[in-house]
Amino acid sequence: SQITTLINHKDKPKRSDKTLQAIQRVGQAVNLAVGRFVTVGEAIANENHELKEEMSVACIEARRAGETIAQLTDVASLDHPESDSHITIFTDKTGVVKAARLLLSSVTKVLVLADRIVIKQIITSRNKVLATMEQLEKVSSFQEFVQIFSQFGNEMVEFAHLTGDRQNDLKDEKKKARMAASRAVLEKCTMMLLTASKTCLRHPDCESARINKDGVFHRMRLALEQVIEIVTDSRPNGENEMAPISIYSGIKEFKNKVEGLRENLYFLSKENLSAMLEVILEHTEDFTDSAYTSHEHREHILELSKQAKMELEQLVSVWMQAQNQKTKDLMEDLEVAILKTCQCMNELKREVHSAATSLAADLLKYHTDHMVLKALKITGGEGNLEAVAEYTCKLSEQKEQLVEMCRLLRHVSGTEPLEITCIHAEDTFQVTGPQIISAAETLALHPTSKIAKENLEVFCEAWESQLSDMSMLLREINDVFEGRRGEKRVYLSLPRPGKHNANLKALKPVKLDTEEQAKIAKLGLELHLLTSDVDSETEKWEDQENEIVQHGQGMSSMAYSMYLFTRGEGLLKTTQDLFHQAEIFAAEGTKLASALHAFSDQVPEDDKTLLLLEAEKLVSMCKQLQLTAKASVQGKSATFTKVDACILKTRNMMTVLCQLLPLCCKLLRKNKAGNGCLKPAPPWREDRIQTGTNVHTPERRTETFGIKSLENHVTNMTFLERK
Repeated sequence: SQITTLINHKDKPKRSDKTLQAIQRVGQAVNLAVGRFVTVGEAIANENHELKEEMSVACIEARRAGETIAQLTDVASLDHPESDSHITIFTDKTGVVKAARLLLSSVTKVLVLADRIVIKQIITSRNKVLATMEQLEKVSSFQEFVQIFSQFGNEMVEFAHLTGDRQNDLKDEKKKARMAASRAVLEKCTMMLLTASKTCLRHPDCESARINKDGVFHRMRLALEQVIEIVTDSRPNGENEMAPISIYSGIKEFKNKVEGLRENLYFLSKENLSAMLEVILEHTEDFTDSAYTSHEHREHILELSKQAKMELEQLVSVWMQAQNQKTKDLMEDLEVAILKTCQCMNELKREVHSAATSLAADLLKYHTDHMVLKALKITGGEGNLEAVAEYTCKLSEQKEQLVEMCRLLRHVSGTEPLEITCIHAEDTFQVTGPQIISAAETLALHPTSKIAKENLEVFCEAWESQLSDMSMLLREINDVFEGRRGEKRVYLSLPRPGKHNANLKALKPVKLDTEEQAKIAKLGLELHLLTSDVDSETEKWEDQENEIVQHGQGMSSMAYSMYLFTRGEGLLKTTQDLFHQAEIFAAEGTKLASALHAFSDQVPEDDKTLLLLEAEKLVSMCKQLQLTAKASVQGKSATFTKVDACILKTRNMMTVLCQLLPLCCKLLRKNKAGNGCLKPAPPWREDRIQTGTNVHTPERRTETFGIKSLENHVTNMTFLERK
């Protein structure tokens, strides 16, 4: 951004001292930043000899380009730079452009080389883990197992740190979700591998114990392979990943195509549109053919599927006529057909969502007592093979129900990361069910074995943990469907029609028509971008419990719901909902201003003045928004004007918030540094292992995939029996 500022500066005949100083400051800032960047690059080069030469060349080029930019922008001390023999940005604009290109090219090269090193570290770590796993599979004595597992544990901890850092660095949410799923498998399987191997060593002739152990090793290898696929962005044998299409994503794409007919009547064929609907309706058969879908839901889905075909036929008929003759009446008929088709698809989406989530809620509630698992532990401990066989059949039935639940939830999950989480959950139930059965059979054959009992306990805990995760997943899916951001922070006090305001009964709720929504779409988009900026700024704060951060997060979440309103989505269904949300948003802004006043007492006098000015500006804007939101209006035109004003004022407040958050964060760091509380930045290597995770942040809690518990297992190996 600094380089862009330099390249785009205006070549005015008159140049004030202020302009000259600003240009010099930017040039110096670029050079300093390059210097810091190159220092890290050189440190990486010294640790990785195979890429040292390439990295060193790229670092030298970057440093040279940074110094050139600093020299060309050294203009603050020159009264008449154009008449001076000294070459500057004013006399050699081309030189700055060349230096900038060289700098960006060399910086990109350094980043690519550093990335190659990280990938190589992960692959090397994976290879170590695989080699040790092969040794663990072949051991025949407890003593040998203890030694090798201790080494394996340390290698898994290292792999956990490396892949955790990589997961945090991934920009693609889909890859991030796949990485999280693979690492979750490795976390659980590491503990399973320990107890399954011990059981096999204690009972070497037991077939069910061997099957149990082999299953764990196989699953770990698959998870390790998937991590490498994600990291290297490749598939075995060059095959492409074919993700199954969900009903939710199918309907979304279908609606986009249908709505696109408003702009262009010729951009797709009727056969293409019909084929898309056919695929969606084929997927609804997963619901209508399921033994677990209620009769009522099945009937509604079939009815809506039939209606969707009829609406599409009507749409195609009007569409074909409009292609031949664009009359006003035909275009109005086309608009009606588009709206009816989209409405039908929305109802179908709502129906399958209701079918999947109600089934999931019922199943999770029914299985919350874990009666089958408890019975398996008891009957296995009693050596009752007949009873164990009876309860394993019940567990198999339960597994089939839960697998079906995951398949149906995937169709309505709403986002690719949640789809991947559903697929991971389905795999977990598919694999863990048979493993519990083999562990229970082993215990029934050896009812006095403490190791067999412990092994069954570990697999049962994995099952219970996955059921618990499903409850959280269900909440996230519902959040996304209702317009709340399932993967982001959620502001829970969103208004419901007629619930929060006594005056709502007297007011007639109004919905915006398509034309009005189009008019405010641009404002809504700006609001959406600002919420992303605010979320990005709040994530930079070390203390997520800080009052300023929490108010900022609340305002961002409410602004996001207002953005969804401009798209005709989310919880805010009517204009009255929007006005009430604007009032709550303004009230939250007032609370933020109070928090800023309190914070201003902790900062130096110079900074305090600036902070108080911004706080007062925010208070004034909050009052204006509240007055606008509470103002009484009559008629459709006046209502739309009020909607427009509310969103505009919200956008302006979010702009101020975007400026306030980095300012407060900077002042807080400055204040801490003054008190000697700010820790120095760690060196590159030691690095990301120590600083890559923050155990206090909920969403980062699982990043190291149970590293602490894994380390405890490694250091407490003495409990292994040596008999």
